[in-house]
Amino acid sequence: MTLDLDAYFARIGWTGEPRPTVEVLRSVHRAHLIGIPFENLEPVLGSAPSLALDDLEAKLVRGGRGGYCYEHNTLFSAVLRRIGFTVTLLSARVVVGAAPGDIRPRTHMLLQVDVAGEPHPYLADVGFGSVGSLLEPIELAEGAELFDAPRHHRLVHTPHHGPLPLWELQVEKGGAWEPQYTFTLEPYEQPDHEVVNWFIATSPRSPFRQAVYAQRTRVDGHLALSGLDLVETADDGTITERVLKDGDEALRVLRDDFGLRLPEGARLPE
Repeated sequence: MTLDLDAYFARIGWTGEPRPTVEVLRSVHRAHLIGIPFENLEPVLGSAPSLALDDLEAKLVRGGRGGYCYEHNTLFSAVLRRIGFTVTLLSARVVVGAAPGDIRPRTHMLLQVDVAGEPHPYLADVGFGSVGSLLEPIELAEGAELFDAPRHHRLVHTPHHGPLPLWELQVEKGGAWEPQYTFTLEPYEQPDHEVVNWFIATSPRSPFRQAVYAQRTRVDGHLALSGLDLVETADDGTITERVLKDGDEALRVLRDDFGLRLPEGARLPE
C-alpha cells in the first residue's frame, strides 16, 4: 500500500520538510513518541494485532489508537523508508526489571537507521513502553551518550558468549545507569517479528495477555498504566501513583488521560 505521510504527520503533529537528515529523524522520532501512545488492548481483549501496513495506518494513524513495539516500529520503519532512510530491523532482550541471571527471549523490535553522510548509524525505537525509552535516536557507537532531555541515555558493549558484540541501552536514573535492553546487530526480517508478535499476543504465559499496559509520553512528563496501577512521572522526576478502582475506571483513564479511542463495547477482564 502507499502510506499516507500527510495523515501520519498530522497524527503526530509534525511539520517540516521530510528529508533523510539527522535533524528530521530526531524530530519525527520525538513527535511520534508524544503523538501515539503505547498500549496492548488487542492481546488483553483476546486477539493479536495485525502488522499489515494498511491495518497499522487504520489503527494508529486514523483510528485514534496506539500499539506496542511491533506496531509502532513497523509503522515507523515504513515512514522512515518513505522519507529516504535506510532501515534495518533488529530484535532485543528486555532486561529492565530482570533478576540477576534471568535470560529473557528477544521480544522487542527496534531499528537501525542509516543516514547518508553520517559516520555511524542510529538506533531508533518508538515502541518501548517504558519511562526509560529513547525520546530521540542515539548514535550507534560504543560509549555514545544522548541527552534527550529530560532523559539521558548511553550505549555500551556488555560481555556475553555470542559471536557478535552485544549492545546495551542504558538510561540514567538517580545518578546511576539502569540497563533497558540488550541486542546485537544481526538483521531481522518482518516475518521474524510476525512470529514473535503472535506469540506475545496469544500465549497464556505472555504478560501482555494478563493486564493492560499503556504508556503516554507527554511534553511535561510520562504517564503509565499497568493493570490498575497509574503512575505519573514529571520531568523533574517527581512520581505520583494511585490505584484505580476497577476496569471501568481504567477504560475511562485510557480514554481521557491517554487519549485513546477505545474499541466499541470494550470491557477489561476482571
